[in-house]
Amino acid sequence: MIGRLNHVAIAAPDLGAAADVYRGALGADSPPGNFLKRTPSGGVHHLCYEVADILAARDRLTERGLRVLGGGEPQTGAHGKPVLFLHPKDSGGVLIELKEA
Repeated sequence: MIGRLNHVAIAAPDLGAAADVYRGALGADSPPGNFLKRTPSGGVHHLCYEVADILAARDRLTERGLRVLGGGEPQTGAHGKPVLFLHPKDSGGVLIELKEA
């Protein structure tokens, strides 16, 4: 059901010291930027896993007790693909993104 790890998003506390591409990708008004406002020391923002069928993955995971953020309906992610986020309290404090591949 869960496919390969697509990406790991790490927030950096000092964007000025980051590479230009890294700084441009994060920006001040992005979800990682908001994460840094709450967690100034930085850290892992989320893990993204690919799934073949995002609705089937959502249904299977919610049957197992995991909560989906944002009302449970897929949204278009940064790369134009459907995505969902699982509540971090259900996965050891780690925000998990599911991305339909």
